[in-house]
Amino acid sequence: MCLLVVAWHHTGRWPLVVGANRDEWLDRPTTAITVLRDAEPRILGGRDERAGGTWLAVNEHGVVCGLTNRPVADGPDPGRRSRGRLPLVAARARTAEEGAEALAAEAATGAYNPAWLLVGDRRSLYYLAVDPDGATRPERLGLGIHVLENAALGAPSAKVDHVRSALSRADVAGTPLWEALPGVLRDHTVIDTEDGPPRFPDGRERRAATLAPCVHTDGYGTRSSALVRVGDDDALAPDLLVADGPPCTTPFVDARDLWSPDLTP
Repeated sequence: MCLLVVAWHHTGRWPLVVGANRDEWLDRPTTAITVLRDAEPRILGGRDERAGGTWLAVNEHGVVCGLTNRPVADGPDPGRRSRGRLPLVAARARTAEEGAEALAAEAATGAYNPAWLLVGDRRSLYYLAVDPDGATRPERLGLGIHVLENAALGAPSAKVDHVRSALSRADVAGTPLWEALPGVLRDHTVIDTEDGPPRFPDGRERRAATLAPCVHTDGYGTRSSALVRVGDDDALAPDLLVADGPPCTTPFVDARDLWSPDLTP
């Protein structure tokens, strides 16, 4: 996952609203939406068919966990576990608080490649920075909109600034967040940087096209998109819409039927 927009207690009766784009190599086998866990709690999300993990996991109780990869010069360490296992660890919990604690304990093993994660539900939202060489401590976040890309939360980012500006304009125009998010996720605007070519947090140069919310480059780009909203009624499973392809050309499809055990793929 390379873009996560999480609004916590920002929109009326929807305590948690999430918009997410997953960027990946185009030839990497993947399933955009499926049942990731059929036991209680039931978990839906995408599946990386190569490593077996996910970039976004949503459970029936309203716990949502997404990750963005932390780029490293030599790529992921093949001797470590896939980062995609981590959202599943969080989504097995009944609350985001329990999920964040489970994530911190799992990451403390040092067995995972570095990543950034957000995990939230109706009652709380947490940010975790997974570093195999350091401690991973959940940071509780406050009300509002939080935007995470391939950089630490709060780090300078032209992409994050652009997304925030787009959402602010939609808000001023009176467009509800749920209606504004698809347009933000399909945006192809490549943000200009004033200080030379764009770079990753470790200083390496990055492709300018990856600064757009919806990424298109040779062999790499936005593979799927998801919209999630968790209502204030504990008895109702989250709403979940998924585009099985770039959201600029692929319609969002309602995936709520997958909450029914009778419709397991």
